[in-house]
Amino acid sequence: MNTPSRRQFLAATAGVGIAGLAGCLGALTGTNGPEPSGTPAVGVADPSDVSEPFFYNDSELSRSYDTFADNAVSGGVPKDGIPSIDDPSFEGAGGGDQRLAPGDPVFGVVVDGEARAYPQYILVHHEIVNDTLAGQNIAVTYCPLTGTTLGFDRGNDTFGVSGKLVNSNLIMYDRGSESWWSQVLGSLIRGDSEELLGRTLVELRVIWTTWGRWRSVYPETTVLTEDTGEPINYARDPYGSYNPPERYYKRDRIMFEPMVEDDRFHPKEVFIGARTSDGKVAFRKQRLREKKLLETRVGDVSYLGAYHPELDSAWVYRNPDERSFSTVDNQYEGPDGQRYAADELPLEVVNAFDAMWFAWASFYPETVVV
Repeated sequence: MNTPSRRQFLAATAGVGIAGLAGCLGALTGTNGPEPSGTPAVGVADPSDVSEPFFYNDSELSRSYDTFADNAVSGGVPKDGIPSIDDPSFEGAGGGDQRLAPGDPVFGVVVDGEARAYPQYILVHHEIVNDTLAGQNIAVTYCPLTGTTLGFDRGNDTFGVSGKLVNSNLIMYDRGSESWWSQVLGSLIRGDSEELLGRTLVELRVIWTTWGRWRSVYPETTVLTEDTGEPINYARDPYGSYNPPERYYKRDRIMFEPMVEDDRFHPKEVFIGARTSDGKVAFRKQRLREKKLLETRVGDVSYLGAYHPELDSAWVYRNPDERSFSTVDNQYEGPDGQRYAADELPLEVVNAFDAMWFAWASFYPETVVV
């Protein structure tokens, strides 16, 4: 199969040449970004402290982390050709109103009560923001090809865009050791030591929502500005538009062949996925909107997906005691008669994130689907 590079695809769909692409993706300089700090990525936990390693088997392949690296392909841009934002600037919510329509997607993060929004139309050109929020060094990452946005504790290191993809998904690298990290797995897939393969980054929740919804829930939020230090035309999304969805975001076409294909759903349909030592689960987002509360079993353990109507997102909970909850007026009533918001259920919360179906299924083919 002859797979076009991302650069070729963008040039064809946007009707621009390579010179025009530089305005879409940033200067394709091939530089290596800031000088490495000389320290490996901190905020790295032993997988047993977070969840069991994400090894799995299927009928054809027995994968381990280095297999993901072996299946990595070039995304059509060099290392750091898509420049991470390493010195971000922010403004208050009112400033964001000048640039963002209420329906424009943003990625929201809250750390110790401090809220921040990262507009999709900016992140599509950078994919990684190395930031500090409420005193915590974080990396907010976005892969437009798989519709996934995840946050990580970056410790004293920074992350850059390697230029490589697996299952169409972003492979990051840390500038201390230049190890490869899969965004969806949140794990190291190539480094100096095989013993470190599968080490798992500490994650934080990133909420995919819209500017209008985020600002309504978090009126004191700050928002990332276009002052990134890069000569980029932020008025154009090289993949199309999310408001309304068009081109890449709605078509059947996948640019890079995944390791596993699953055609049960439209490849770009959005699921909210979670993974723990019990297994992997994917809640169909549209079904969550309709039913508000969904329940399933992952292994021998009950799990709940609770829809948050104000943010158009959902929280996933582990419910080993099988406590009963019901939907009442956009809240969730527990067995104690108390009502809770979707993000406040008195259960063990599991980090969850939006993902296009093809991407989730290619990383986690044995997933439970709701």
